[in-house]
Amino acid sequence: MALFSIVTVTRNNLAGLQRTHQSLQQQPLQGFEWLVIDGASTDGTVEYLNSLSPRGEGWGEGDIKWLSEPDTGLYDAMNKGIERSTGFFLLFLNAGDALAAETTIEEIAAYIHELQETPDFIYGDSLEERPGHPPAHKPARPYKNSAYGMFTHHQAMLYRRDLIGDLRYDAGYKIAADYKFTLQYLARAKTIVYCPFPLCLFECGGLSQQKAALGRREQMDIRKELRAVSPLQNRFIALRQKIVWTLRRTFPNLYWLIKEKLH
Repeated sequence: MALFSIVTVTRNNLAGLQRTHQSLQQQPLQGFEWLVIDGASTDGTVEYLNSLSPRGEGWGEGDIKWLSEPDTGLYDAMNKGIERSTGFFLLFLNAGDALAAETTIEEIAAYIHELQETPDFIYGDSLEERPGHPPAHKPARPYKNSAYGMFTHHQAMLYRRDLIGDLRYDAGYKIAADYKFTLQYLARAKTIVYCPFPLCLFECGGLSQQKAALGRREQMDIRKELRAVSPLQNRFIALRQKIVWTLRRTFPNLYWLIKEKLH
């Protein structure tokens, strides 16, 4: 069994997929399997994947496994990744995203080895792209603040595959199903550890940032559905998220300066 299953979902983003693949190739510790779930791309993605690992019955041989077929969206594809993963920990790294450093897998494995017990959930900081600037260090917030939204990027979270069990992403949510999934998973997890270093390099401009307002509404609905906070707290959190996002869009330099100072 591989220590990590890295799941990449993609559709018509060949350049992003190649970037993610390059990041994984650079890792000196190859104790992981890479699963690519493609939503029937027409931009050369299938040909690229087939060149890496011939399809055969629909899955490639070796450490790269892939599937290309129509799906109903991002979270349907991620659920397919869960069902086909065989590693001990599961990490989602979407096409275009990358690991934070060439030694990230090695660093995570070493950090786990130093712990007295195998954790149920691991999370860490992120690097985030900024147009015209070097990537910014975005520190994770404590996981106990999960009611206030995602406390780090989803690409900087590792879940134990056996503890996931029958839990799946709720595809009824288009932007924030990863938030619901994480809240539900944390309710199962007992040992939660923070890695004090960046785990991913997050590619900006994705769906969550394109439709930020929808994401906030969905998070509000999820908190209500799971009874995570009171109705008054829920409205306060949604307002706080809107203010932070407005600050980020209007005064990005100030936003990142505040992030740096808080870290």
